Amino acid sequence: MSIETSTSLYIGTAGWSYPHWNGVVYPKHHTGGFHALDVLAKQVNVVEVNSSFYQFLKPELATLWLRRTDFNPDFRFTAKLHQRFTHARIIDDSEVRLFKEGLWPLLRARKLGALLMQFPWSFRFTAENQEVLIRLRRAFHEFPLVAEMRHASWLAEDAQGTFLDYKIGFCNIDQPAYTSAMPPTAILTSGIGYVRLHGRNPQNALGAFDRQASGETSTRLKQHDYLYTPEELDAWASRISRIRKFADATYVIFNNDAAGKSVVNALELQEKMLDIHPAAPRELRRRYPAELGRFRPMYAEQELLFPAA
Repeated sequence: MSIETSTSLYIGTAGWSYPHWNGVVYPKHHTGGFHALDVLAKQVNVVEVNSSFYQFLKPELATLWLRRTDFNPDFRFTAKLHQRFTHARIIDDSEVRLFKEGLWPLLRARKLGALLMQFPWSFRFTAENQEVLIRLRRAFHEFPLVAEMRHASWLAEDAQGTFLDYKIGFCNIDQPAYTSAMPPTAILTSGIGYVRLHGRNPQNALGAFDRQASGETSTRLKQHDYLYTPEELDAWASRISRIRKFADATYVIFNNDAAGKSVVNALELQEKMLDIHPAAPRELRRRYPAELGRFRPMYAEQELLFPAA
C-alpha cells in the first residue's frame, strides 16, 4: 500500500542500501527479487541518493528505481552531486555530461526533487568559492540545485544574495555545534525547501561526517548514531512549516541511519506534520516501542498467547 499524501512535503532518509538495516528495516533474509525500495517506498515518500556522491550513476539503474517505486505516485528522489565537483572542485564538461546521463531518467519522469551540492565545512564563503558555486549552477542549469553549506560564513548577506540571484536552494541542516558550524535555520532561497538532519552525535563535530568516503563503516555508524527526541522534532517541525509555507516543495532528509534511526524519525515526523501512519517493520517497532508502538505492522503478525521467555 502506498502513502497517498498528494503533498508538497516529502520526508525520508539519506540512502536506503545499508547492510546494517537487514533484520531491522528490511527482512534479515531476502527472497529472490527483493529490493530495498520495495519496502522503504511504502514507509516514506522520498529518498536521497547517496551513491551518486561516490560514483557516476548509470541511467539503467535510475530506470530500475523508477520501476520499483511506481506503485507510489507521490514518491520522489533527490540526489547528491558527485564529490569530484564539490570537493575536488573539478568541473570538466565531459564529466558533467556523463554525470547528467545517470539522472536524466529521474528528471524526465519528474521524480527528481533536487540535486544536492554537499560542500565540506572547509568550503567557506570567499570570492573564489562563490565563483565555484556559480560555475556549478551554470554547469547543471537543467537541474533543481540545492547547496548544503556547513560553515556559518554562508549566512552572510552577500552569500545569501548569491543563492537568491542564481536560484539555488539553501539546505537547512541540523548538526552538532562546533566552531563556525552552520546553526539550525529556516531559510528559503528558491522554490525548493530542503532540510538535512545529521543528528547531534559529537563525533560528527569539525566536519567529521566529511570522512564517509574512508570506508570505515563502524566509525560512520557511530557518527550517525543519534535518535531525535520528540522535542527536537517539534522544533524542526516548526522550522519546516515556515519553509513549507512559501516553497513549491520541501524535502526533509534524515541522515542518522545507524540502527535504522533515520527511518524511525522520518516516520515520527510524518505523523507530526502529515498525520499519516504508514506501516512500520516489525523489528523496528520492537526496538523502538515508545516511538513506533502506535504504527501498524507491515505484514500480518501472529499474536502470541503467552509472552516469550
